[in-house]
Amino acid sequence: MESKATVLVPLYIYPITTHPNVDFLVIVNPNSGPGGSPLPSHDYVREVPKLNAHPNVTTVGYIKIDYCKRPLSETFEEIETYAGWAKQHEHSGLFVEGIFVDETPNHYSTDRAQYLDAVLTHIKSSEGILRDKLVIHNPGTPPDAGLADPGPDMIVTCEEPYGRYKGQEVQQRLREYHYDQPRSGYMISAVPEGQIEPLVSELRHRGSYLFVTDLVDDFYESFGESWSNFVAAIETGMMAKAEVSMER
Repeated sequence: MESKATVLVPLYIYPITTHPNVDFLVIVNPNSGPGGSPLPSHDYVREVPKLNAHPNVTTVGYIKIDYCKRPLSETFEEIETYAGWAKQHEHSGLFVEGIFVDETPNHYSTDRAQYLDAVLTHIKSSEGILRDKLVIHNPGTPPDAGLADPGPDMIVTCEEPYGRYKGQEVQQRLREYHYDQPRSGYMISAVPEGQIEPLVSELRHRGSYLFVTDLVDDFYESFGESWSNFVAAIETGMMAKAEVSMER
């Protein structure tokens, strides 16, 4: 059974109040990770609680692991920095509910699998990562099965510009390394304006976490002109699915 699509937001600026029926998974990234201080900048201390106040928002903290080459101690330290927000300020709404692990590998080795298992265990056991303690991997392409079974809660199985996503090479790998829709995420950039709605309609059957933008550069720092159309397409797809369910 397909899960409803969730908007995957790789920044903390947001159009959430105008779309209360759409779920948003917001990646909080103060400084290519949590930064070197126990708390993020004042902007994040102010804005993250506003995000967490919305019932349709889940916030996750960003870390990157250099394809399992980063020392585990450094990775654990960053996870604990995010966890520390809640330990000190949960009452104010400053917390995250999971970790977005960037630069995860897609090719299996025993060492890589053990590294990712250790990161997953650390996140799931951290008291300061709240609620579902989501673990999200971003290899940007479907990983070998040994890195995903049982693996994380969600995998970004495709992070590509539109032209490459449509190409034979990417489509072939997506067919060969298939992951179920509820666990899959897609982040597609450089989408022609006229293709936003049909692409969302296609992707929502492939992944339950979606980010689609017309921007070619700096697409994780700002919204493109297509942003409102993208979120509206998600909402339209939800309504259409609800209508079909009611007819059945």
